[in-house]
Amino acid sequence: MKISRRGLLFGTASSIVYTSLLGTSSVKAKIIAGSANEEKKLLVKMIRILYPHDRFPDAPYERTADDVINKGNSSPAKTIMMTNGLNELKLNGFNTLNFQAATEYLKSIEKTAFFAHVRGTSTVTLYNDKQVWELLGYEGYSYDKGGYINRGFNDLNWLPSPRITEHPDLDKFLKS
Repeated sequence: MKISRRGLLFGTASSIVYTSLLGTSSVKAKIIAGSANEEKKLLVKMIRILYPHDRFPDAPYERTADDVINKGNSSPAKTIMMTNGLNELKLNGFNTLNFQAATEYLKSIEKTAFFAHVRGTSTVTLYNDKQVWELLGYEGYSYDKGGYINRGFNDLNWLPSPRITEHPDLDKFLKS
């Protein structure tokens, strides 16, 4: 059987298109836990209860919630964990609880994987936010400014001056 080059190219192209069409199905549709606006608001409130700062605007908490959602949907198992955790928050009326009641509720779920995920991700993401650094007075990394030895090492003007004299019994201590 003789195959022309045109026939070979047409057959290859059609095979590629056919197999790519077979690969798409509704089964592979990705479900994203926390994508609803109501769920994101629940996460923002949860993060605010975990890390309460009156001076912080909503933006750092919302960016932190986005990171919690993204990392919580990195695998099917984590997506299920996120979905179940968010559903529990909704079922227990977390959005209507005051600060004290919400804190007590979070203490009751602190052993769950959902709580550990939200707390662990939020700790890193919230305090690595540059807007939060400005609000807290953190100047940022020092390596690009020469390090702490040459900058900022001895600028603690709110501490008392250190004692510079040696202890009178230093020789005795060193000999023993």
